[in-house]
Amino acid sequence: MNAVITVLGKDNVGILAKVSGECAAVGVNIIEVTQSVLQGMFAMIMFADITKCSVPFSQFVDSLTAEGEKMGVKVHVMHEDIFNAMHKI
Repeated sequence: MNAVITVLGKDNVGILAKVSGECAAVGVNIIEVTQSVLQGMFAMIMFADITKCSVPFSQFVDSLTAEGEKMGVKVHVMHEDIFNAMHKI
């Protein structure tokens, strides 16, 4: 099982480190990541393996959302199945 994690907001030091730290703390492995800073705005997309996540998915989502609020960025976590269903023609 995988998840798509997006982060958007004003660029600050440590955004990638904090998000990846939250993932590592619960056993979520980051498979792929891309990030950009455009005119001071931070944008990141992560693809993560949640198979070994030690907490329920909803708790993982809530922890990343809360961490994003602390940093002043918007973090959105979507299960791969939902992501694929939304983009299926």
